Amino acid sequence: MKQSLMDIICCPLDKQELELDATETDDEEVLSGTLTCTECGETFPIEDGIPNLLPPDMRDVEA
Repeated sequence: MKQSLMDIICCPLDKQELELDATETDDEEVLSGTLTCTECGETFPIEDGIPNLLPPDMRDVEA
C-alpha cells in the first residue's frame, strides 16, 4: 500500500485515524506492518502490500 493512502483511510469500526507501523517498505510502498486505530486500539495487518481492514470477527473465515 502507498503511504499516501494514510491521508484517506480510516478505522472501519469507528472511522477514526489509523497509525502506521511499517516493518517492511520499498520507497513509498509499505509491504508489511500494521495499522492501529488511535481511538479503539484495534490493529489491522498489512501483508504483501495489502491492508486487511476487515473487522476482527470477519478475518480468517474459510469459505
